[in-house]
Amino acid sequence: MKRTASYRTSARFYDLISAEWPVYRSGRVAAIDLLALQPGEHVLDVGCGTGLNFSHLQRQIGPSGSITGIDTSAQMLEQARRRTRSAGWDNVRLIEADGTDLDPANLRTGRRFDAVISTYVLSLMPNWPRALATMIELTRPGGRVAVVDMQRPIGRAAAWTPLARLACLLGGSDIEAHPWKMLDSVLTDVHAASVRGGHIQIRVGSVGGTSRRSGDPAIGVGHPDG
Repeated sequence: MKRTASYRTSARFYDLISAEWPVYRSGRVAAIDLLALQPGEHVLDVGCGTGLNFSHLQRQIGPSGSITGIDTSAQMLEQARRRTRSAGWDNVRLIEADGTDLDPANLRTGRRFDAVISTYVLSLMPNWPRALATMIELTRPGGRVAVVDMQRPIGRAAAWTPLARLACLLGGSDIEAHPWKMLDSVLTDVHAASVRGGHIQIRVGSVGGTSRRSGDPAIGVGHPDG
């Protein structure tokens, strides 16, 4: 993933320079609210970065649930480990892996996940359809998939488009990727939301089936090229 090299030096300061609180936190909160996770559920965070989703997820799944975070950047994962240790979470596993070339065996789980989330990451990947297909395959029937990503602001907020484009350019994102649109055709019961003048788009949908049971056996995962 192309962001890996750029985060070697910026990972330690990422939370300060990423405009998290004034802009991007709202997308995470909206997506995780829509996921409506239950205590004890197991979540995969694809491109977890420094772990900015973790506290929001923990409030829903509790100590009986678990978070598996993957990221290509060892430096970002180190910040996520520091966050995890500081908070005293013992239900978080962090794995260095590429979402576009993910080997399910490396996740070392005996089940599919109850939910999979990716926030502001798919637009960084040249082959994001492959990553999204894998996210869906790793979700149990009836489980949920959440995607949060960026586009040009719309309506009155369109005046902020130059700043939005600059932010995406500096972070290595393709503001025209629009990966969330794929969910409408491959998931059911899709819920849509947007914040920050439409700049941040949120989609949450269910994988075929209605069961909400945890612990479904793991199966092999294909990797369509999209």
